[in-house]
Amino acid sequence: MRNDLPPQTGHRWALPVLLLALGAPLWLHRGEPALFVAINQACLLLPAPVWTGLSLLGNTWGVLAATSPLLVLAPRLLWAWLCAVPFGVLFARLGKGFLDSPRPAAVVDNSLFRLVGEKLEVASMPSGHTLTAFAVASSLYFALDARGRARFAWLWPLAAAVGLSRIAVGAHWPGDVAVGAGLGVLAGLLGNLLWRRLGPVYLQAQGWRLRAVAVLLAITVYVLLDEPLDFAQNTLLQQVLAVVVVGVLAVFAWRQRGASSAKAGGL
Repeated sequence: MRNDLPPQTGHRWALPVLLLALGAPLWLHRGEPALFVAINQACLLLPAPVWTGLSLLGNTWGVLAATSPLLVLAPRLLWAWLCAVPFGVLFARLGKGFLDSPRPAAVVDNSLFRLVGEKLEVASMPSGHTLTAFAVASSLYFALDARGRARFAWLWPLAAAVGLSRIAVGAHWPGDVAVGAGLGVLAGLLGNLLWRRLGPVYLQAQGWRLRAVAVLLAITVYVLLDEPLDFAQNTLLQQVLAVVVVGVLAVFAWRQRGASSAKAGGL
């Protein structure tokens, strides 16, 4: 793609393996359901909207909105996590389809834990929201120059908070979150390989590829304003994010117009 891309190192591929190995007691459901209930109850220290808002950052539409400023600030980073999406979707679909494991609400007495939103009972493993959050975090982190990554280490605890939110709202077991984290990092690393093969044409301001992303963001605005994503508590947050995306699209359109005018003037 370009000769200034951060170098790849082999040790990063050990990260998803390490996460899955360390999380083995969780996805083997050791200590369940007591562990799930304990974590869920500990999360009562924060109100439900905090957890539902974090959960929105594991929804692809929510991530599109939150990262939309990259369209005008750093489009190569936007492409970095978009390249991880196909792998994340594949891992989530395969896991949920083959395992079809029950969720906490189908196993645990619902009066023992906080359940926010719709009662979900099937397709528990892995946590798709956690997978998405870690895919985005890892793809962005490893797309950055190694010398400046330390400033963006907050991406990892943010992704972990998204995973914790899935337990806090009563939607997933801790094991689902552990597996989602491991598979998410793997999706991000695979996406990074794909991203490195993209040509410079993907970054051209007036190219159809970035314009296609802009159209996707316009659809995102509609989705955000159409109905709550996952939780009714997210309505206000979605409206705020929609405003952000509209602002980004306005800047993008203004730049497009300016570039077109400059090109026409140079003829």
